Amino acid sequence: MLRENIYMAWRNIVSSKMRSFLTVLGIVIGVASIIALITIVKGATNSISDQVTSLGADKVTIQAPGTPLKRGLTERDVSRLADIEHVDGVSPTITSTTSLVYEGKVLEDVTIQGKNEVYFSKSDDLLESGREMNRLDIEGKNKVALIGPSIEDDLFFGKNPIGQKITLGGSSYTIIGTLKESTNYSGDSQNDHVLIPYTAVRSFPGGNNMTNVDIYMENTSYSDQITEDAEWVLNQAFNYKEDGYSIMNMTDMLSTIDDINSMLTLMLTGIASISLIVGGIGIMNMMLVSVTERTTEIGLRKALGAEPKKIQQQFLMESVFLSLIGGVIGLLAGIFIAYVASLVIGTGFSLSISTVILAVGFSAGIGVLFGYAPAKKASHLNPIDALRST
Repeated sequence: MLRENIYMAWRNIVSSKMRSFLTVLGIVIGVASIIALITIVKGATNSISDQVTSLGADKVTIQAPGTPLKRGLTERDVSRLADIEHVDGVSPTITSTTSLVYEGKVLEDVTIQGKNEVYFSKSDDLLESGREMNRLDIEGKNKVALIGPSIEDDLFFGKNPIGQKITLGGSSYTIIGTLKESTNYSGDSQNDHVLIPYTAVRSFPGGNNMTNVDIYMENTSYSDQITEDAEWVLNQAFNYKEDGYSIMNMTDMLSTIDDINSMLTLMLTGIASISLIVGGIGIMNMMLVSVTERTTEIGLRKALGAEPKKIQQQFLMESVFLSLIGGVIGLLAGIFIAYVASLVIGTGFSLSISTVILAVGFSAGIGVLFGYAPAKKASHLNPIDALRST
């Protein structure tokens, strides 16, 4: 009997192709909107999260310009930050500018960054060639340098820079490595920078101001605790002048992005659901017309012994079929729109199974909800009255 009801429901839908298509159009638009909007927003937020993560989701960044009485942080301050529980490493940065000389060529105002070995061990995919700094370079204040790709192109085009000598601030440095091209969206590009041990940069102007420190965590779950402990250390370092420093926690930023994504998803789903409700009303209208047109058929089937629940089942199935057809077409349309949009915008395409289940499940629910009343009306028709209506 179920197979017969399915066949009859499908036959009735196919027999009125244009009317069926116009009826499911609202469902198609609603499901396509949900799939496309949620997928586009998710792709965009995933791209933002990836960018933030690439900046270091496992670290807390301290900017410490200091106060008029104390500029930047000292070695002792950095050592106390490194001693905080669950800290896996600390990387200070000292920045200065100077001229760079190589075989008579001079580059003015080159940015010099003092780093330590922790920075290289925590930064994946940083090195293009050569080697990174090690602990001996830091402790020995070795005159070694790593150069960015712009400087490599300017001075060593077609040559291997490893082992070459350059002059920085009047001192000779040996190039031990080259950096990969940076696409860091924060603007912290090192393409035209020279990296040397932070212990060696102290002879440059401003070299005593340690104004930037990255604290690497054993686990991101310790971010709040480490941030509080770092604030305690910094308050003591700057005599409780909170304007002497700022702390940026990437984990909090990622959490905020997730919250924004959830709110946008909920809001867009609510807006797109309006189309589904409109589509459901269209289905209800078509089913009511169908019941009226097929009153004789219903009366005849009841006169031959068909049970009311079977009549109700047939019409309800027809309503669900209409919704599901609209849901599948809307799903394919939504995926296509989202894919094209992700290519145009330049974000990743990320279709989750939960989004598909939500959209198709919602459309099937619309079919049941708005098809119930017409199906119930059909099942309650009196067979004698139905046959008289012919």
